[in-house]
Amino acid sequence: MNKLLRKELNKRAIKTLLPISATIQSRGRILDLSRPVIMGILNATPDSFHTGSTDPDTLLRTAEKMLNDGATILDIGGASTKPGQPLIKDEEELQRIIPVVTTIHKHFPEAWLSVDTYNARVAQEAVHAGVSIVNDVSGARFDNKMLTTVAALKVPYIAMHMRGTPETMQNNPSYVNAVTEVRDYLRTLTDECSTAGIHDIIIDPGYGFGKTLEHNFQLLKSLHTFRMLGRPILAGLSRKSMVCKALHVDPENALNGTTALHVLALQQGANILRVHDVKEAVQVIKLVELYNDVIDN
Repeated sequence: MNKLLRKELNKRAIKTLLPISATIQSRGRILDLSRPVIMGILNATPDSFHTGSTDPDTLLRTAEKMLNDGATILDIGGASTKPGQPLIKDEEELQRIIPVVTTIHKHFPEAWLSVDTYNARVAQEAVHAGVSIVNDVSGARFDNKMLTTVAALKVPYIAMHMRGTPETMQNNPSYVNAVTEVRDYLRTLTDECSTAGIHDIIIDPGYGFGKTLEHNFQLLKSLHTFRMLGRPILAGLSRKSMVCKALHVDPENALNGTTALHVLALQQGANILRVHDVKEAVQVIKLVELYNDVIDN
């Protein structure tokens, strides 16, 4: 048996032997994740290279373009999580996020919105304003009220792995085995979510959050093993440091490398791609699906 065929058979076996929950529910709606979907990144911060703005009308136009280009989810964040950045107070985060969420939800009430936050109060106010998913980069470590708050809101929760805080996470991160440790962390976190009463959980290995270049690629190569947790998988690779460092480019010139990593993530079983460039990511999904259809037939 040649090596390529063996790899393809292994991928099919993984999907058969390690099935995942293919839907999430929120606010009376169901989102089907049996085929990959795109989450567009909307940064309601003044320092983002991509959509950095706190003006709701500016971000509304960006949101409209992302939805027209094929985004299923829009992820709205008001706190920078770049390496070296300190945590901000929930009041400042609310001032940035709520007007944006309110504006977008008013114009696109059927769009799935998520809030990228580590503050329980922000999560609560954002859901009341129209958000359907809470995306917590801290894994509920920065606010001990996060899990009980999300459970009470009855919305899906994205559980991510981060080593340290944004301010400290890249200070010489080390693991004995990055894949095993991150996977075990997420297994424990999903158990905590279930105990708290959260039923719909998405897992995110947290590329770039307390990992070296080698750790990030180890996690990408073994992403399929995270299916054993039984949850949909989010891959946040877009214009990350693992692209920039490997190719010696800045984030503005990291689209080509990002596209390559998106192909690999989809082949490893990612259900959600969190991206800056929606149109290009939608094209990646279409091409990978056509490729898989040929292999399967």
